[in-house]
Amino acid sequence: MSAPAANAASSRFSAFMNHPAGPKTVFFWAPMMKWALVAAGLKDISRPVEKLSISQNVALTATGFIWVRYSMVITPINYSLGAVNFFVGSTGLYQLVRIWKYVCLND
Repeated sequence: MSAPAANAASSRFSAFMNHPAGPKTVFFWAPMMKWALVAAGLKDISRPVEKLSISQNVALTATGFIWVRYSMVITPINYSLGAVNFFVGSTGLYQLVRIWKYVCLND
């Protein structure tokens, strides 16, 4: 790698490390840990519908989509927080649709 390319790469890495929402802050690590909620929601796709919790999935859907909005108005704007919360809300909404179809089609 040539010297200018190495300097550009190191300056990008340095900018990432020192960003207000970078890995030295909670703004980076909190969204990273929240991906576990998305993984749990995806794992619940294989779970029988009658074992899903309506209140839990309403809470996940509501908080997920509310925090998407919040992550776009805080300073610094936290796109990783917005992304993880979008997927938390989406997995909760998907489970609610599954529950709704199960209840409506089995009545």
